[in-house]
Amino acid sequence: MAKKTVATLKTGQGKDFTRVIKMVKSDKTGAYTFREEVVHNDHINDFLKGKDPAAETKEG
Repeated sequence: MAKKTVATLKTGQGKDFTRVIKMVKSDKTGAYTFREEVVHNDHINDFLKGKDPAAETKEG
């Protein structure tokens, strides 16, 4: 008899973070590069606007 698979709920702090990938154009060459970072869900818009959420937490 086959065992039934039970979906588990996410617990812990891992669900508060998202991997964000942003395409950035180089000023020197004009080529596009991808900037990838794991960001807290509260700071996704800051990352996409170009602000560095890590620098804000270090300063403040």
